[in-house]
Amino acid sequence: MSQSEAQRCLLCKKPFCSQACPVHTDVPTCMRLYREGRIEEAARILFENNPLSAITSQVCDWQHLCYGHCILNRKGIPVRWYEIEQEISMPYLLRAHITPGTENGRSVAIVGGGPVGITAAIKLREKGYAVTVFDDNARLGGVLRYGIPRFRLGEQFINAYERIFEEAGIRFQGNTCIGKDLSLAELRQRFDAVCIGGGAWSPRRMRIPGEDNPKVIYALEYLKNPDAFQLGRKVIVIGGGNVTMDASRTAVRRGHDTWVYYRKTFGNMPANSIEVRAAQADGVKFELFQVPVEVKQDTLVIRRCENVTADDGSVITRMIDGTDFEVPFDNMIVAISENVDYSLFGDTMPELDKRGRIFVDSLQQTSLPGVFLAGDFLTGPETVVAAVASAKTAVEGITLTHNQ
Repeated sequence: MSQSEAQRCLLCKKPFCSQACPVHTDVPTCMRLYREGRIEEAARILFENNPLSAITSQVCDWQHLCYGHCILNRKGIPVRWYEIEQEISMPYLLRAHITPGTENGRSVAIVGGGPVGITAAIKLREKGYAVTVFDDNARLGGVLRYGIPRFRLGEQFINAYERIFEEAGIRFQGNTCIGKDLSLAELRQRFDAVCIGGGAWSPRRMRIPGEDNPKVIYALEYLKNPDAFQLGRKVIVIGGGNVTMDASRTAVRRGHDTWVYYRKTFGNMPANSIEVRAAQADGVKFELFQVPVEVKQDTLVIRRCENVTADDGSVITRMIDGTDFEVPFDNMIVAISENVDYSLFGDTMPELDKRGRIFVDSLQQTSLPGVFLAGDFLTGPETVVAAVASAKTAVEGITLTHNQ
């Protein structure tokens, strides 16, 4: 099946699929090697470029990246490269090893054990750095372990990085919250550089009356440990992103009558359309052009919305006055977005830009010398593959700074 799919690839000299990928995966080269049966060689190339290739090939937003930019999309038959990448990368990760570089006498602290932390740690260790990864959670993985459901990403792939870390001498210190258990100032004293790559875990609130109702929970809290929540029969999930799909699919698979309410159309949803279809196949029901405006004791007040064309030709979504109605629910899961927590900086907050975000230079270094950003702290909530790309840039920045 995959070989026949691979044969459809045109091996473009200017591959749009690679250009669209945040880590610029060399699809034509790996596809050619796959066709020739040189799968181990293709796997090494993929892992060297993206240590999370086995992960991103499973959870990536292919619709908007490689798959969506395949030149054969013009004919409506794009090549399913992600399936071939899974076949190449998933078995390879389970036996992968890295070779630490010659010790250079320098050390780096990485804050966050998710996609950024894993990528940066591997890349820095290969360059001879002594690396310690700090994380709030007990085990390595971040959102991979504590945010993405196991029916989308098997635990064995996350556990593989714990083995790789141990073999390579990368230290992981879990149950350690930077800003509480250890200050950023202490890290800067102990290490030659600090890479802050934690994820966006602070839920964004809806800012509507009644949101503090105890029946309202937030998606990442639920996904971290669904067993900790005794949800009722009917569950409403608010949002339209991939976290919404993960939360709704988890709830419906646990026997709840699950409904997603979204203020726009399916076409406007930021979620991967493949994940939306999977949620529908699981039995999740969708209500569109509807937005919550108030949470009551046992009901949610919904207002209808519509898309209108503005004077400049852009399409905007607006609420329609006088259309409110109530929907009963037993629990509601909010999945509208997340924010990063700047409290870890304590009294050493770096310089901000005009938008109120932390300023970084071209090397992703903040105004605090030796402190670099990557992932959600730099971009806001993003995809796993975008986090990998950001981590690679931060590693380049750390290396160049030390070589100056």
